[in-house]
Amino acid sequence: MSSTDLQNGFTLLDWGILIVYLAGTTGLGVWLGRDQKDARDYFVADGSIPWWAVLFSIVATETSALTFISIPGLAYLGDFTFLQVATGYLLGRIVVAYTLLPRYSEGQLVTAYALLEQRFGLATRRFASVTFMVTRAFGDSVRIFATAIPIGLIIGPFVPAEYVTPVAILSLGATTLLYTYHGGMRAVVWTDVIQTFVYLAGGLGAVYLIGAGVDGGWTRILADAGAAGKLRFIDTYTGIDRPHTLFAGLLGGGFLAMASHGADQLIVQRLLTAGSLRDSRRALIGSGVAVIAQFALFLLIGVGLWSFYQGRTFSAPDKIFPTFIIEEMPSGMTGIVIAAILAAAMSTISGSLNSLAAATTHDLWVPLRGKGTDGADLLRVSKRFTLLWFVILIGGALLYRAEGTPVVVVALSIASFTYGGLLGGFFLAMLWPRAIQRDAILGMSVGIGVMSVIVFAGRLAAAIPALAGPLAPFIGIAWPWFVLIGTTITLTTGILSSLTHDAPSRAPQV
Repeated sequence: MSSTDLQNGFTLLDWGILIVYLAGTTGLGVWLGRDQKDARDYFVADGSIPWWAVLFSIVATETSALTFISIPGLAYLGDFTFLQVATGYLLGRIVVAYTLLPRYSEGQLVTAYALLEQRFGLATRRFASVTFMVTRAFGDSVRIFATAIPIGLIIGPFVPAEYVTPVAILSLGATTLLYTYHGGMRAVVWTDVIQTFVYLAGGLGAVYLIGAGVDGGWTRILADAGAAGKLRFIDTYTGIDRPHTLFAGLLGGGFLAMASHGADQLIVQRLLTAGSLRDSRRALIGSGVAVIAQFALFLLIGVGLWSFYQGRTFSAPDKIFPTFIIEEMPSGMTGIVIAAILAAAMSTISGSLNSLAAATTHDLWVPLRGKGTDGADLLRVSKRFTLLWFVILIGGALLYRAEGTPVVVVALSIASFTYGGLLGGFFLAMLWPRAIQRDAILGMSVGIGVMSVIVFAGRLAAAIPALAGPLAPFIGIAWPWFVLIGTTITLTTGILSSLTHDAPSRAPQV
């Protein structure tokens, strides 16, 4: 694609739409933060957000730019079997809604990991929180990089080639930081609601334009896709080397959702902004239904693009939909869809900044300073940590280098190798009264350590040929199984460790 094509593809109208969207979102976020009183208000909006807004915020947060960019690429190269994983996501949410969520709501907590302190002790809370921070920083750095792809296509004609990606990343991050820093979680949630509707409008617009661009419209697209086997929804294969199968989706996807929505501060923090346990449950389970519908929409776009481009080969699957946006969409619609991609990315970045700052403040800073820290002081500290995490996330995005693997798979794999350890720690707290702090930390450490080897087995074998034989059984395990395997290892290790000491006279309850 030439610079001329890009200049013709993104007009002054598109620039106008994009600038108005960014200015409006930023202004709203700053305005929402005008009456903040303390750190609790900054991080959980003092429990004042309606359930339906929390629902949209959860959907917007876990969507990120990856759904908009990478999910169509999955269908372009494959079919609809990713929906099996999405169904597992719903099942996992239901489990969290009736196990972990009541404990969070009863405790008036700000971070998920305070629950582990109640059961095991402060060291366990710190260990889990730091694990979350490292994983979230790596994963969201990849997500930010993914969003730079379409932005880079737009600004390419105006910026020297070597600076395209850095400029795209920095401009996106700076805009998001402005309203997150000033507005806190209240700004994050309400801008998420707007951003959800923006990117859904962009997706629906893409569906219409793809249908209009193929002779015979969607009737022809679906007929051709069906003949090519691209409308398959269920894969009953029982091996563990394919990610999008019925068993990997329901079991692996379920455990992944239990970890991401029950043991990850990014989502748990949103649930804590709702006014009651009932509202939190409605938001959590409802978001699972909404995500299935949303994935179906973006997979449909991928199948439509396959027909539109007649199976054309692209250098990377994450460039398929951005290329269509820039080359084929009419003036105005291009701006809306690019705004939609930015909306998805900004939602994830803002949520990450706020949740990382919350974990740093309440899990690390407050215990070190003691109970004497007042609300105003904590609010100032919280905002400083927001700035610190902005530098870390943007720095990680600048250092990331693209691969042939879809970015959505890379990001989910990063999360999966620690999620099992975290979820296993929470299960150990609830299900095994004999366990004490050392058992929990040992279990999570072993679970995360073993999963690091399993997740990166292929790369380790390639880098160190002598390890190829021992690592062979682990090479090729599909990413949906990672959390289930990690949880099992963590629980087993913690239980075995607990048998080496006397049972506590009375284990704290969670």
